[in-house]
Amino acid sequence: MDSSPIDLLYLWDKLIWPLCRLLIFISIGLIIANLLESLNWTRRISALARPLIRFGHLSEQVGAAFSMAIVSGVAANTMLSEAYEKQQIDRKELILANLFNSLPTYFLHLPTVIVITLPLIRGAALIYVGITFGAALLRTLAIVLVSRFLLPTPSVPVDLQDAQPEARDWSAVARKTWKRFKRRMKKIVVFTVPIYIVIFIMNRLEFFATLETFLSSHLDFIPFLSPQGMGIIALMIAAELTAGLAAAGALLQDGVMNYNEIVFALLIGNILSSPLRAVRHQLPYYAGIFKPKLAVELIIYNQGFRTISLILAALCYFLVVLA
Repeated sequence: MDSSPIDLLYLWDKLIWPLCRLLIFISIGLIIANLLESLNWTRRISALARPLIRFGHLSEQVGAAFSMAIVSGVAANTMLSEAYEKQQIDRKELILANLFNSLPTYFLHLPTVIVITLPLIRGAALIYVGITFGAALLRTLAIVLVSRFLLPTPSVPVDLQDAQPEARDWSAVARKTWKRFKRRMKKIVVFTVPIYIVIFIMNRLEFFATLETFLSSHLDFIPFLSPQGMGIIALMIAAELTAGLAAAGALLQDGVMNYNEIVFALLIGNILSSPLRAVRHQLPYYAGIFKPKLAVELIIYNQGFRTISLILAALCYFLVVLA
């Protein structure tokens, strides 16, 4: 049976190219992580997070991943996975380290969020971004405090000072990096490609659309939420943040909702839509970097911790405003 050009174009646009793009970004992150490891530069990079690392009894590998997360979340997670497989960190520290990266990951996406929110909801954008930033900061500080109690004090204090410059055999470094890359990339492809295809098929069968419709139609349990706010949340769940922001901007312009009502609706939409986005976008590449079972656990921990921190940050803001 011949495939029509339209079907092939659809597969290319919705499946093949996005999957290729994902694998390209994973490859770049993996090469960076392996190169840094081959050059023994993790100590220098981790120096950026020195005070937090020392206070939280965390290793230099975690500090390096924290600093790298500012540039690439994929590279940061790859570094953590490599350290875990080499038994440089244990499972407990891996989970804590993944949660610890909330703040640099937030900064990675912050410029995009500001560019989108500020023109649409004006002053409410400052409140919304402030609350989400506060939640990210709270997560990182909480993890540092928890790590201090859960992780043992290093028997030898972590020395994060820069090492003395040394001569490099760049051809040997390149061979070592490429060898590690090929071995690791094979494992990533084995898990990432099938999971991505399954998610694509679920989308085609409208599984997520049905789930999103169900969630967006059962919002009456949320107190203090107006019908207009429900519309914003429904758009964020069924579409994306930009759709909810566009609706919020229109309602704000017409004077139907004030800043606090807009922020409240956006935060609820953020909390409810994040788990679905995590399954669709995070799971395929997480399952390639980490083992599938561990990947699911990390996503659950991330989403749960993120939700709690957003609720706490929002409560602090609204209690101060309504006081």
